[in-house]
Amino acid sequence: MSAIPEKGATNDPRLERRAAMRTLLANRGDMLVVTGLGSTTYDAAAAGDDDRNFYLWGAMGGAAMVGLGIAIAQPKRRVLVVTGDGEVLMGLGALATVGVQQPPNLAIAAFDNGHYGETGMQASHTQMTVSLCGVARSCGLEAVYDITGDDALQEFAGRLRHFDRTMFARVAIQADEPPRVLPTRDGVVLKNRFRRSLGLE
Repeated sequence: MSAIPEKGATNDPRLERRAAMRTLLANRGDMLVVTGLGSTTYDAAAAGDDDRNFYLWGAMGGAAMVGLGIAIAQPKRRVLVVTGDGEVLMGLGALATVGVQQPPNLAIAAFDNGHYGETGMQASHTQMTVSLCGVARSCGLEAVYDITGDDALQEFAGRLRHFDRTMFARVAIQADEPPRVLPTRDGVVLKNRFRRSLGLE
């Protein structure tokens, strides 16, 4: 675990987001994945569409809570939430609830480019005074990681294969806009295929 960045810390150095997603999802085994609105959904689809991916299309701020619900309902499955800094900022109360519940099979990775990428690339609060790692710790999470380089990302990805406590990682990524890879937007299809991947249908 690395130190929490000081107020006003920048995102430099930054990782390329598509490569970061591929690293997190490599050798995932039976891990379930929930992605937030926008970029992280495109990145997960670009890494390879999978029935165990639950993409959120119109629920900004809800990824952590959906992941929490799945982790509680499926205690034998590892659950990874990958979402953006804008979504985490919109749903800070979700981290508080995760901090209270702390299912040992839940990990959250917040891709932080310091911008609201879906609304015009305005600067987000993480470019100013807000530390997502600091927020996560304040919510009671202890396994908190501030990832700014490939080695740290690889180490975190390794932990995803075998972890037994709630983890939170801020992953500093470049503020770029690669071509979008869009999975289906049909919520019923996404729900049903995810349920089938769990053996519920």
